[in-house]
Amino acid sequence: METPEPRWLTDDETQCWLVLAGVLVRLPAELDAQLQRDAGISHFEYQVLSGLSEAPGRTLRMSELAMFANGSLSRLSHVAKRLEDRGWLRREPDPDNVRFTVATLTDAGWEKVVDSAPGHVATVRRMVLDPLTRSQVRQLHEIGRRILAATDGAGRPLS
Repeated sequence: METPEPRWLTDDETQCWLVLAGVLVRLPAELDAQLQRDAGISHFEYQVLSGLSEAPGRTLRMSELAMFANGSLSRLSHVAKRLEDRGWLRREPDPDNVRFTVATLTDAGWEKVVDSAPGHVATVRRMVLDPLTRSQVRQLHEIGRRILAATDGAGRPLS
């Protein structure tokens, strides 16, 4: 059986991909640098703390928190240990099903999110939202939803 010819990118598609690839490299590095500099935490750590801060009772199953933070359960477990050591979260068996572990944001963790959020939001605005029109923000939202869905969006927050 003959292998089909690859669907090569057009010139426009190549340019689009190169711009997106640049965003995928630079934006996470910038977000991480800002949070490291201003708050002493990584972007992933901030996502974990932020996810818990928005959850009912500031508590989520670790598996749900991993999806929210777009990380593996293994990576989350390592980060949760560090955050636990700093007193920002605690882990315990899920009272509804002891096969699961829940993470809960502590009061100190809540204070860390509150202190870290303004700088993070300012960076997100400056780098992502302010350069765009309202219409472009809506388009970027839809584009991001479609790309996430194509990369295994099942179970990921898409709103």
